[in-house]
Amino acid sequence: MQPFAVAGLQLQLSGHGNNLPRMRERLDYLMAVFPWVQMVVFSELAACGPSPASAEPMPGPAERAFQDMAARHRVWLVSGSHFELDDGKVYNTASVIDAEGRVVARHRKLFPFLPYEMGVTPGSDFVVFDVPGVGRFGVSICYDMWFPETSRQLVALGAEVILHPTMTTTIDRDVELAIARAAAASNQCFMVDINGVGDVGNGRSVVVGPAGDVLYQAGTSEELIPIEIDLDRVRRSREVGLRGLGQPLKSFRDSAVRFPVYHGGSREYLETLGPLARPERGSKAGIRGMTPEIPAGIVRGPEDHAEES
Repeated sequence: MQPFAVAGLQLQLSGHGNNLPRMRERLDYLMAVFPWVQMVVFSELAACGPSPASAEPMPGPAERAFQDMAARHRVWLVSGSHFELDDGKVYNTASVIDAEGRVVARHRKLFPFLPYEMGVTPGSDFVVFDVPGVGRFGVSICYDMWFPETSRQLVALGAEVILHPTMTTTIDRDVELAIARAAAASNQCFMVDINGVGDVGNGRSVVVGPAGDVLYQAGTSEELIPIEIDLDRVRRSREVGLRGLGQPLKSFRDSAVRFPVYHGGSREYLETLGPLARPERGSKAGIRGMTPEIPAGIVRGPEDHAEES
């Protein structure tokens, strides 16, 4: 058995301003009640909210605050993420900090949530790191997980646990939960998927085991989620198969199949899909340009009459 105690903090936070004092307070409480926790994961953009205007260089004040938190409690810490400013570009970046308070890795979100997360530059590196004596961990952020290649690449680099901060406030959270389970099962790894609540998410954080089994799923209010995972489950599953059955990583390794879409071929259909842009009212529904019917009792403004002339 190779146990390791991870805690996700599903916190109710503001989408406007500095959330670091509250995050520090909740971390203090978590560690007072559950001192056996060895790693803490916050949700995406928890520290300063979803506005790129809060971007700051790294190292910077927010990252140093997380370093202080980690060192104070002698715990590994994943910051969730906050916006990083580098050479005029903004990245959505998660800091990985060890129990001494040292930054050991930074993951820049590979797939900003376009067309909604405009102005954010995608990262280009896959980030894994080792916890000595425990195992190898990978990091992805929110929309990264929707591209199965990202999880597969982290696992190909040896990740046994994927830490996945997210900030999902939208109606597709149920789909993300299915993706988290599928990613865990197809890659025979743990998925630690931590969302916020309030302005920064609709909750339902989830921890999934290497057989796609849900170890815990939170509700839609604030929760502290301390849970012990056993990395030997990953190693055993990869050795003998998921539930003693499929061995997808070995099959992927040994397959002669090549995927033309990754080598410049078979992309003709994708090129027909049009630009990556927000849909307009009525787009794809055949009603572009139609004037909505105005209910009785609503006074039309002069600009409406101007359109008719």
